[in-house]
Amino acid sequence: MPTISLCMIVRNEEKSLGRCLSTVADIVDEMVIVDTGSTDRTKEIAAGYGARIYDFEWIQDFAAARNYSFSQAACEYILWLDADDVIEEADRERFKTLKASLSSEYHSVAMTYILTADEDGKPMATLRRNRLFRRDCQFKWTGAVHEYVEVTPPTLESDVCVTHKKDKEYTERNLLIYRKMKAEGQEFTPRDQIYFANELYDHAHYPEALENYKLFLSEGNGWVEDNIQASMRLADSYGALGQKKEQLQSLCRTFDYDLPRSEACCKIGCYFMELQQYEQAVYWFELAVALPKRNDLGLENESARTWISHLQLCVCYDKLGDQKHADYSNEVAHGQYPAHPSVQYNRNYYTKVLGDSHVEIEGHVFEERKELVQ
Repeated sequence: MPTISLCMIVRNEEKSLGRCLSTVADIVDEMVIVDTGSTDRTKEIAAGYGARIYDFEWIQDFAAARNYSFSQAACEYILWLDADDVIEEADRERFKTLKASLSSEYHSVAMTYILTADEDGKPMATLRRNRLFRRDCQFKWTGAVHEYVEVTPPTLESDVCVTHKKDKEYTERNLLIYRKMKAEGQEFTPRDQIYFANELYDHAHYPEALENYKLFLSEGNGWVEDNIQASMRLADSYGALGQKKEQLQSLCRTFDYDLPRSEACCKIGCYFMELQQYEQAVYWFELAVALPKRNDLGLENESARTWISHLQLCVCYDKLGDQKHADYSNEVAHGQYPAHPSVQYNRNYYTKVLGDSHVEIEGHVFEERKELVQ
């Protein structure tokens, strides 16, 4: 069975570090914790789990800190996590199975990263990330912010998930690093360019975000998934500034790069919904829910492909006077997100209004609609 080093960089993580380490303590063979300047109990908590702790002076470069943590690893494979990540029980069992069967032929192992989940733990937004690396491949992190590891094949596509449990307020830390890089005249890679634009958007600097998204797309050097995300964020920036025509054009621009994505179709549906053009909105929401689930390294907004679009279909059909289709759409949303208050409200409403004609779908989605609405 291969051995695994957990390598982490931390700073003032006393609220979350113990939770993280408790989910991997019996999976990994050693813990390497690199502290970049904690002033709380972070080191004490790490020591309680038997971790080897190293200090690293923070130089506003995440890749440098992560590479230092990797340099301290001694096991065959290296696993990286952030302090606000956990491996849930079902995935812990999958991880143990993976470890017992992992062949040394693989240079890396990709896992699903659950960015957000509903109250029941069902993933709402996910992406695939390389999480486990063979140490002797000597892979390096790149990028001062939003760092990444460029791996060589073969990569094992595993069924293990890592779950993000954000517990800190959003800060300007990353934006300030990018601004410092700009001020120093450092050359931005395409990845830096889009993430700088994302930081600007997240901090509501919409005009500046617009310019940087347009610059990123005009240079034509981005990965297809980043091009699609940049086009959608460009649309969101235009929307925030009330520039509706440009908003729609930017959403349609996503089709230049690949087949339609559920998130873009859902956003187009919302665009027409705001204009009270409900038939057009229905078309795009129906397309959003019809598209298949993807399995690549790009961001997957599961909510847009499932309950959000169905919930919006409920509203659109109701506005069009088609209560049976509205009821059906809400029931599908209920099967996917039963705790959502709007779904519950709609369900009670259609139960009263439709009586015996009300449709109930518990926990699954019917492929065929005709029998339900005729």
